Amino acid sequence: MFTGIVTDIGEIRQLEDRGDLRARIGTSYDTSGIEIGASIACNGCCLTVIALGEDWFDVDISAESVSKTNIGDWAEGYRINLERALKVGDELGGHIVSGHVDGVATITAMLDEGDSTRITFDAPESLARFIAPKGSVALNGTSLTVNEVDGTTFGVNLIPHTKEVTTWGHSKTGDRINLEIDTLARYVARLRDFD
Repeated sequence: MFTGIVTDIGEIRQLEDRGDLRARIGTSYDTSGIEIGASIACNGCCLTVIALGEDWFDVDISAESVSKTNIGDWAEGYRINLERALKVGDELGGHIVSGHVDGVATITAMLDEGDSTRITFDAPESLARFIAPKGSVALNGTSLTVNEVDGTTFGVNLIPHTKEVTTWGHSKTGDRINLEIDTLARYVARLRDFD
């Protein structure tokens, strides 16, 4: 489990197709405190550490994960949001995030409003019904509050701090973004389907 509070920006150093995709991710985390088998959210995708170096870790990524996320857009030098798994007693600054990406949204518009940036996204129709104004979504692993929803379109605001400590400061129209809907919304909808 994660909170959607990004704690590092990683960089893709290597990608290798071995049946599954293997990625080497550069990090500023102290890797001596990471164990093999640990979960790290990489742009919102919960991935398992399989090897470690002084300033990097490796993960294997299944074809299923590649097909449901923006991992297919990764290339050497690509920067991604990172978050270590939640520990008992950690502050819950965002919302509960599983790291199981539901699909990919696309940035359709960006508008600066003061120092903040309003970003508009188009979500897959199958996921749009789970997104609600003032609800939470995880976008590239970042916990964000939804401002408005209109059909499959929704918007969020990014404050300067978020743009500085995540990859959001380099986003542009047309970018494909990993979307994880709020877990609570998913279960409420599932229960409603049984009524």
